[in-house]
Amino acid sequence: MDNFIFHNPTRLIFGKGMIAQLSQQIPADKRIMITFGGGSVKTNGVYEQVIQALEGRDYTEFWGIESNPDISTLKKAIESGKEKNIDFLLAVGGGSVIDGTKLISAGIPYDGDAWELVKKGSAQNTIPLGTVLTIPATGSEMNNGAVISCRETHEKYPFFSSHPVFSILDPTVTFSLPDYQIACGLADTFVHVMEQYMTKTNESYLMDRWSESILRTLVQIAPQIKENKQDYHLMSEFMMSATMALNGFIAMGVSEDWATHMIGHELTALHGMAIVFPGTLRTLADKKRDKILQYGERIWGVTSGVPSVRVSLTIEKTEEFFRNLGLKTRLDEAGIGDDAIEEIVRRFNERGAAYGEDGDVTGEVARRILQNCKSKKETTDTEGTSMKTVILTSFKSDVRAHMLQDLLKNEGIESMLQGEYTAQVLAYIPGMEIKVLVFEKDYVRAFEILKASFPEKV
Repeated sequence: MDNFIFHNPTRLIFGKGMIAQLSQQIPADKRIMITFGGGSVKTNGVYEQVIQALEGRDYTEFWGIESNPDISTLKKAIESGKEKNIDFLLAVGGGSVIDGTKLISAGIPYDGDAWELVKKGSAQNTIPLGTVLTIPATGSEMNNGAVISCRETHEKYPFFSSHPVFSILDPTVTFSLPDYQIACGLADTFVHVMEQYMTKTNESYLMDRWSESILRTLVQIAPQIKENKQDYHLMSEFMMSATMALNGFIAMGVSEDWATHMIGHELTALHGMAIVFPGTLRTLADKKRDKILQYGERIWGVTSGVPSVRVSLTIEKTEEFFRNLGLKTRLDEAGIGDDAIEEIVRRFNERGAAYGEDGDVTGEVARRILQNCKSKKETTDTEGTSMKTVILTSFKSDVRAHMLQDLLKNEGIESMLQGEYTAQVLAYIPGMEIKVLVFEKDYVRAFEILKASFPEKV
């Protein structure tokens, strides 16, 4: 574990009805600007609760912070804040509203152009802000990071300022969220954890287990939320998972990646992370092999087969998780082609970008990652061979399944067993068999070995 200094000053206020705490959290003499996105807070009851809690206070409202907050919108808020001598900000919304408000908090006391702060990457002189979170996803309610866009130039950059003084999380405000927004939030949370987890093995057993606990929680609750998004317990778990995924608690003393995010930020797709992350794993599978094996075993229960097959299956299960959320996982599904890939590579090269835990995800590596995000019929591994697995045969006996696996291995054919444990435990149920899987590219050769050694299975 590396040396670190950890400090998170955000006061977390959690639970049903806790928006009423606003009056106790903001000093009475503050001139407040409340920032909002669209009008959804007026239909789900949040706006009414906020205004009621701030009754009698000196406040002004600023509306219209869009998804992926744009610098032109934020400059209007900064100008208004300066004119009205605002000295406290309250962001009411999801990650984009909170992100934008972080720049506003730095821009109000700044004499120059706020975009200069974004290009610089950080600001220390800010006015205090609090948040009322309505969309779990980015963790912005309990960290000091933001992502700010300039639509005019098609640029998007990370920006760091001050943590929120407090954040109020009421799970009931999530009950009316659209299914797609919930799916994006679950995927965001998953990838945030993976950016801090999918690096190197044995850096910290504790950080690994904390990360895995969030991942396992997401895998458990995602299908249940799909069935009932108004379950308070489930949405509480979701909300806290999103916050804990990016508030620094799982990153203490360990390496971090963030290549997926830096590539995803460049995409115009509605949700780039679910597309890019599986491609990152495919491209960097050799380098990250040991951590992928650990992740596959602990999160997806992938324990059978030679390492390369287990890696492949783990990546498939990760993509399947995103697809089951209802998200696109391939570039062509989002209408993104080679021109966009080359533009992203150009931007990486122009900036001299080098991301990843070892700073080796350059423009060229980004190209390979994005090529590995194309549709399955085009997707190849880093050596250009198909990664798709197919069922060769199945056995009731685990001994015979392992015999075939050994024969295949002797011929240089990688394979894996699927359902071995289930078939043993539920052997009394007809049809419960152990499947032998091979790569599609090896199927013809593997079939010849099967025919010669187990002719009754042909």
